[in-house]
Amino acid sequence: MAETSTLKLKAGRPKAMLPVKTHYCPGCGHGVVHRLLMEIVDEWGLRGNVIGVAPVGCAVVAYHYMDIDMTEAAHGRAPEVATGIKRVRPDRLVFSYQGDGDLAAIGTNEILHVANRGENISVVFMNNTCYGMTGGQMAPTTLVGQRTSTTPKGRSLIGEGPPLKVCELLAGLDRAVYLERCMITSPKEIRRTKNAIKKAFRVQQQEKGFSLVEVLSPCPTYWRLAPAKCAEFIEEHLTKVFPPGLIKNTAFPDAV
Repeated sequence: MAETSTLKLKAGRPKAMLPVKTHYCPGCGHGVVHRLLMEIVDEWGLRGNVIGVAPVGCAVVAYHYMDIDMTEAAHGRAPEVATGIKRVRPDRLVFSYQGDGDLAAIGTNEILHVANRGENISVVFMNNTCYGMTGGQMAPTTLVGQRTSTTPKGRSLIGEGPPLKVCELLAGLDRAVYLERCMITSPKEIRRTKNAIKKAFRVQQQEKGFSLVEVLSPCPTYWRLAPAKCAEFIEEHLTKVFPPGLIKNTAFPDAV
């Protein structure tokens, strides 16, 4: 009986996740990472002590799923909004939840300066290499040769340039202390992603500075692939450009 109860607890919906239908496309990675975040909120008893910030993008209505304090931000401005909240309420764990079109395009200025100042916030960065909300256009992270609605023949090095590697870009900043890139292509990788988010939150809780976890996430609709094929695409193609793993850790070089 005890074993059955434990299995039900692990398989059930986190208490911090609202019992509503999803608006995300089948196979989208946002729902998986929403769940991971709320599992951590439950496990660490953070409800009432955590604040999330979501800007424009597919996850603009993340508050519809997470039963925690949340606010929206203008497109690309989530890190600065999170900074303001954290400075006013340093006792709260504050995170922004952003896509690549948001963080790596219109929000490039914000993420660079927030990281450079070492603001004590955590960022969850969803990289699906396209603008998922507005029609699958090319994003800064789109792979060379990858077709999108604005690059029907594939992204070209000439004119459009190579994809932007956010973690590697931020790694050169002294006060960006914890950067890790993960994916959600299998149960093993999902567990690793959850552990990375936990580490980022721990960095913040111990006031070590800026932390970011990048998640290579599928977009079946605009990749025009079945969810299983999306996992293969991530493992076979995205990881060659965006290698998963710990990019930088100067917060806890021995303990994390």
